[in-house]
Amino acid sequence: MSLIKPHGSDALNPLFVYDTAENEALQKKAEGLASIVVSSATAANAVMLGGGYFNPLTGYMNKADALSVAKSMKTASGLFWPVPVLNLVKDAGGVKAGDRIALKDPNIDGHPILAVMDVEAVEEFSDAEMAMMSQEIYRPRAEEAHPGVEAFNSQGKICISGPIKVLNFSYFQSEFPDTFRTAVEIRNEIAERGWSKVVAFQTRNPMHLAHEELCHMAMKRLGCDGLVIHMLLGKLKPGDIPAPVRDAAIRKMVELYFPKNSAMVTGYGFDMLYAGPKEAVLHAVFRQNMGATHFIVGRDHAGVGDHYGAFDAQTIFDNEVPAGALKIEIFKADHTAYSKKLDKVVMMCEAPDHVKEDFVLLSGTKVREMLGKGIAPPKEFSRPEVAEILIKYYQSLEK
Repeated sequence: MSLIKPHGSDALNPLFVYDTAENEALQKKAEGLASIVVSSATAANAVMLGGGYFNPLTGYMNKADALSVAKSMKTASGLFWPVPVLNLVKDAGGVKAGDRIALKDPNIDGHPILAVMDVEAVEEFSDAEMAMMSQEIYRPRAEEAHPGVEAFNSQGKICISGPIKVLNFSYFQSEFPDTFRTAVEIRNEIAERGWSKVVAFQTRNPMHLAHEELCHMAMKRLGCDGLVIHMLLGKLKPGDIPAPVRDAAIRKMVELYFPKNSAMVTGYGFDMLYAGPKEAVLHAVFRQNMGATHFIVGRDHAGVGDHYGAFDAQTIFDNEVPAGALKIEIFKADHTAYSKKLDKVVMMCEAPDHVKEDFVLLSGTKVREMLGKGIAPPKEFSRPEVAEILIKYYQSLEK
């Protein structure tokens, strides 16, 4: 049984140095190199390159590739790619083309060396080019601040490009040893489990009953023998539930409500871009790289505020992703909710005879209020065992 091919190559090319002796030798050499402490976004890109998620890229993009990707979702050489993968800095110091430099981790005390980079170019984007990329990648509504655009523009305008060798996976491996997995590891586990059709579910939140049922629904309709719940472990926005709490809640749900050997709980080290449609396409690329054949894209996938239409992250696959550019297939989902009429969770678009009052709908604010007071949401909204974990977390905030 052969797994789906990775994007852009026959075999996965992770940039992590797996050979222990070579890794140690490079670490030693790197200590004597000129170094820069990179941005959190650049560090997250290194982790994704290291784990094979960004296959077939070999490092950070240069200016020509970045501008081309932002405009047309293709590198200058024609590789399909949805968003630029950059090492942006405010000041490159004396770094120049031909240098070998050490990239230091901004997210760990003491800034350990994350990767070694062979610099091919040091270039600067103009204000107009930064504005164009911000607009094309994030597609923000002009009248509303966008956290992704702010994070992108806060890194600097100087772009250091070239191939990298990754020496560690930042804090993800030590802080989330049971959950953080590289694309290589997930591919291997899919093969070990003997799955042939695999659907991936992206989450940055705990999963309530509607999410759980959506996964069951996708597996059934697609005829999948495996589900990979793949949670974001990187930087989120204030107020989001921390990864360890999400992790515990999701594991409890899988343990109790999924058949044995049908679901894997994993996570990846990346900062949320909140780039809506373009980020949904990026999510599809790295799900293909980790071996999934299908990927669930829901309403307002990877969105923030009111920047995107409810189904923009789905229509981009029909309107802007060229035919054959990706091998992974998209499972398009609407909001799912518990129908009081039918006594089960349904996709809302598949219940045309329903009015709003026929569904059990609770806002995130309302759910947080209830959990903070120690009240479990109704069983039609959340599994009691999941609610219990979340109640403990919210009550700990009150103390």
